[in-house]
Amino acid sequence: MTQARNPLAGAFNTPHESIPFDKIKPEHYEPAIEDGIHQWKKEIARITDNPLPATFENTVVALDRSGMFLQHATAAFYAVLNAEANEQIMEIAPHISGKLSDCQNDVYLNEALFARIKAVYDQRESLHLSVEDAKLLKETFDAFVNNGVNLSAEGKTEFRRLSAELSQLTVLFQQNTLKDLNRYELLITDDKDLSGLPENIREAAAISGKEKGGWLFTLKAPSYRPFMQYADNRALREQMYRAYSTIGNKNDEFDNKQILTSIVNTRMKIAQLLGYKNFADYELKDKMAKNSENVYRLLNQLLDAYKPLAINEYNAICGFAAGLEKSNITVMPWDWSYYSEKLKDIRFDVNDEMTRPYFELGRVTKEIFGLATELYGITFLESRKIPVYHPEVKTYEVYDENGRFLSLLYTDFFPREGKQSGAWMDNVLPQYKDKNGKDHRPHVMIVMNFPRPTETKPSLLSFDEVNTFLHEFGHALHGMLTQTTYRSLSGTNVVQDFVELPSQIMENWLREEGFLDRIAVHYQTGEKIPAEMVQKLIDAARFNAGYQCCRQVSFGLLDMAWYTLTEPFDGSVADFEREAWKRALVLPEADNVLFCSNFNHIFSGGYCAGYYGYKWSEVLDADAFSVFKSNGIFNKEVAKSFRDNILSRGGTEDPNVLYRRFRGQEPAIDALLARDGIKK
Repeated sequence: MTQARNPLAGAFNTPHESIPFDKIKPEHYEPAIEDGIHQWKKEIARITDNPLPATFENTVVALDRSGMFLQHATAAFYAVLNAEANEQIMEIAPHISGKLSDCQNDVYLNEALFARIKAVYDQRESLHLSVEDAKLLKETFDAFVNNGVNLSAEGKTEFRRLSAELSQLTVLFQQNTLKDLNRYELLITDDKDLSGLPENIREAAAISGKEKGGWLFTLKAPSYRPFMQYADNRALREQMYRAYSTIGNKNDEFDNKQILTSIVNTRMKIAQLLGYKNFADYELKDKMAKNSENVYRLLNQLLDAYKPLAINEYNAICGFAAGLEKSNITVMPWDWSYYSEKLKDIRFDVNDEMTRPYFELGRVTKEIFGLATELYGITFLESRKIPVYHPEVKTYEVYDENGRFLSLLYTDFFPREGKQSGAWMDNVLPQYKDKNGKDHRPHVMIVMNFPRPTETKPSLLSFDEVNTFLHEFGHALHGMLTQTTYRSLSGTNVVQDFVELPSQIMENWLREEGFLDRIAVHYQTGEKIPAEMVQKLIDAARFNAGYQCCRQVSFGLLDMAWYTLTEPFDGSVADFEREAWKRALVLPEADNVLFCSNFNHIFSGGYCAGYYGYKWSEVLDADAFSVFKSNGIFNKEVAKSFRDNILSRGGTEDPNVLYRRFRGQEPAIDALLARDGIKK
């Protein structure tokens, strides 16, 4: 395909050189990526063929600045694959993934290239590099070692085979999950089965089911979550729960059990090929945690602190349910959200349907942007000139306190057929400085699955959905505020157990009266949320904190169990799951369900041997926010310190050093325990 015909080829003639999503068709991606691979290999050849001795600039920096065209093409493809995929996109995804895997191996197993990098690395003590330059050199050297460059010829061949296999497996796991989720529908034709469901949920279901003559519910979050919270029909709640908990586990064309087994075994083989006992050892060595012993130490510490509270919470829900139903009832997983919501409503006199009118998406967006303006001086200007991949996507030009362009921000809020579930942030194009010193600013995307507007109401969010918005926006700030030289170290390119700090710290503002008073305004009356309701929300934020913590720990234990295996796994996935997380479980386990078969985070996402990072970062975020609490939650000096030491630094320095520089001391778990009411 010629450059003139492919909108991904050459420079983008668009505002801020943004990706021309509106002109790209599915058939453009693969040729553009193939072209990018070809160009990158030519750039690598220029580095290896350089007759001059290897230097930091002509080898390490040159490598960081290479492959830009390929990065643009792949960024465009994966943005669409995750948020707006169709059959054609999903069909080419495994081919593209395989080619990218082969290309990465060609680079990282290139002995001539590594010889030049090693020559620079071996003289690192005498080069007097800056902190950032030294970090780039170490990261580059380690990346080659971690990707098998020191293996024998036979080892390199095996590494290529395994990594190509893994690439295909992870794509297939993710696609199976999405396809299986999308095919389930619950059509209700008797309005008696809608009992308990709020009006806005009924209205959304009526719109979805209009052509089918009823109310349609799906497993997508805006439909599934409120159904499980409010539907009085216990049998239908169980049906929905079982449908969700068997995604990828139906022994059909979308079954993921054998795929996840192959993923785990392949990662184990890669780690052992590189000289590690298991994949966790390989993955953790460069993280803040350093090893699996430290991960388990944190998870066990949390279990010791939170499990007794979680058991009390479960017993309270059981007692409440028995009283409500006037009979003994075993609270099962499909009952938990339902009875918890009712008890929370009684105990705190607040629930999602009371607060939704105060969290209209447009207002929430404005005030979350406003929080960033107050803390960091940045402003957001919506632009309709930036090409997008779907009409619902909005774009904003972000400017710093001096009016300089800082970033592009894409927002994509509503569920669609071709969109993955959940929420995420993506560095579409990274920040970096080119050889002439020009600062190329980042293009950042945040993607959600919020309730759609209906014919009578705008999109109204639950308290948890606002929390999700703040979380992903924190990742976006990490991407937008970065000020680094090298793209491989910019933005969220940090170790996994540090990356959640900038996102999770933003959630703290939602527990603060000073911010709630701004963000929560009734969409019809324009009245601010009543002060007593603000206090109720703050008080209710700790509700079931024990259960929530144990739930996250259970996921961390499950992740670590899979990736500390030292022998190939060929047993029952269900039995393994049951054993791996049993000591963190609070609710009774249902039969014939499986969580692992749709656990994208650890099988097809970037959290393999890293899910503990959410809790690790939660210790950091509670500890860090205590500085804001002590000095004022809108304190600009504290915000500047957090920006200068955390948000702007990317991966340019050891995160332990960055955190101590901001905090003035090592992080401690005390602030988290105090926030959750475990410790006074």
